[in-house]
Amino acid sequence: MNQKEKNKTRFLQHHLVDVNAISRNPIPFFTKLIKKYGSVVNVFFLSRFYLTDDPEVIRHIFQKNNKNYVKTRRIIGAIRLQIGNGLLTSEGEYWLKQRRAIQPGFHRQRLDNISKIMVEEINLYMNEELEKYAASNEAFFLDKEMMHLAYKLVSKSLFGSEAEDEKLKVIDDVITEGQEFTVYTIRKPYIKPWLRISGAYKRNRNRKKIADELIMEIINERKNSGEKRDDLLQMLLDTEYEDGTKMTDQQLLDECMVLYVAGHETTALALTWAWYLVSTHPKIEEKLQEATHATLENRDPGFSDLRSLSYASQIIDETMRMYPPAWLLDRSAVNDDEIGEYTIKKNRDIFVFVYGMHHNAKYWNDPNEFNPERFSAENKKNHVPYSYLPFGGGPRQCIGNNFALMEMQLILSMFVKRYRFEVVPEHKVEMNPMITLRPRYGIKMKVHKR
Repeated sequence: MNQKEKNKTRFLQHHLVDVNAISRNPIPFFTKLIKKYGSVVNVFFLSRFYLTDDPEVIRHIFQKNNKNYVKTRRIIGAIRLQIGNGLLTSEGEYWLKQRRAIQPGFHRQRLDNISKIMVEEINLYMNEELEKYAASNEAFFLDKEMMHLAYKLVSKSLFGSEAEDEKLKVIDDVITEGQEFTVYTIRKPYIKPWLRISGAYKRNRNRKKIADELIMEIINERKNSGEKRDDLLQMLLDTEYEDGTKMTDQQLLDECMVLYVAGHETTALALTWAWYLVSTHPKIEEKLQEATHATLENRDPGFSDLRSLSYASQIIDETMRMYPPAWLLDRSAVNDDEIGEYTIKKNRDIFVFVYGMHHNAKYWNDPNEFNPERFSAENKKNHVPYSYLPFGGGPRQCIGNNFALMEMQLILSMFVKRYRFEVVPEHKVEMNPMITLRPRYGIKMKVHKR
């Protein structure tokens, strides 16, 4: 490390007594490091890694020299054990082959057809769930409801409307438990020996096997039926490589698992935070309601309406700035690299502090203020490149970003036409940064009919 870099970065050591507090919520710790030592920090905390919230450094890692950076063994290695070797977790030539094969499947016509499935399921949810809560004035946890709705939408979009709800519920429960277990092992690596001795790893593997078998049942049922459906499973089944071959069963399983995980929790959390922000900003809620009514009047939205529902889109973008579901992104340097005045060492992990960058006053005026106008067509032109990364960036930007944005726009627009949400005043709202950014105690709401 050169002297100039030493002046810009520091090694930091903390006693194990700090580990639990930092593991519980690393965001204040990371924010403090960046504020004290600058936009690239060389950290020693249980292991050595770099931390950055600098858009130029991030652009170099994700785009300009992306071939020198892979996802970390520490995080992605653990996730790969849980969800397989799909687009989210694979690397190198294999990842590129999968990406090139799958990307065309997210075409406009498929999204149009999937939007119809979504609208049907959203209406069903409103009639069966929100109507009940509105009539009883009963408080409920919005995050749990959004998880439930998102799992229904991604399940039906992935496996088709004929998939059995009981099977899908078991898959959802197993995947959710598996994610929590994975986060636990990443945050507290020193406890892994006990988890092995106690049989926790074995129990987790057995649970994962149940989900894998149920997903393969759905895949095989589709194959054996000979039916063609316009959903994401059909897209994977139809995917053809350059040599004319199709995906193996293992590849189908892995990619289904990735689409399910990536299209479920992140969307649900973004919607949860969106309704929390909208319901605590009455003028913004009123503007959303008026803008939605002006576009849709008394009909349901369709795929062709999404461009016109621009204010809903601005709210979603601003929500993901303030509460990015993927609050921290990880890479590891394959070889030594120079980024301006910084030297990145070979095999060293570097963590992109998305939450910190999204709240950095260098890139955002009044960063802690909820202001959807930041994402108007005119104001977006002034954003610093790579200062906003809700779906990552570069070649590995999330392949399902348009799918997720469509889902969120439809839900926001359909809900606001019929309902007004109210945060229960005495309920504590606090962030819980796991793999995704969750509300620690949930978000308790009441819903009222308009």
